[in-house]
Amino acid sequence: MAASAGETEAPQAEFQRARMIRFSDCDPAGIVFYPQYFVMLNGLVEDWVSEGLGIGYHALIGERRIGLPTVRLEADFRAVSRMGDHVALGLAVERLGSRSMTLVLRCFDPASGELRMQMKQVLVTTSLESHRAVEIPQDLRTAILRGAPSLA
Repeated sequence: MAASAGETEAPQAEFQRARMIRFSDCDPAGIVFYPQYFVMLNGLVEDWVSEGLGIGYHALIGERRIGLPTVRLEADFRAVSRMGDHVALGLAVERLGSRSMTLVLRCFDPASGELRMQMKQVLVTTSLESHRAVEIPQDLRTAILRGAPSLA
């Protein structure tokens, strides 16, 4: 798929974090209550911006007043995760536009590779003052592209 003007094709590197499924993640059936995946993966986005990209999520939101709201979300639930399971959460950038990015996030069993849940999320960079879309800040764009040697 060719990129449109102002867009860059996906960096293929995946940012990952290990996580244990907790009691608070589960419903009375003992499996992850589906909205908890969104909470886990939002935490992964924060870790990616802060640790993976070296930008500082708190500084981006609190000091620079740049928001990353979700404007589109697609989720597929493939297998259950239970309390005590050790899973991995992964994030890859599928598309980088001028004011938005498409992420592919997933939860999987790191031992077997079994996919538990995957979602595609479109984030838009916004001014938290005007709540309008703004260009992706250059340092954020550069950090994202740094993870994709073929695009650098």
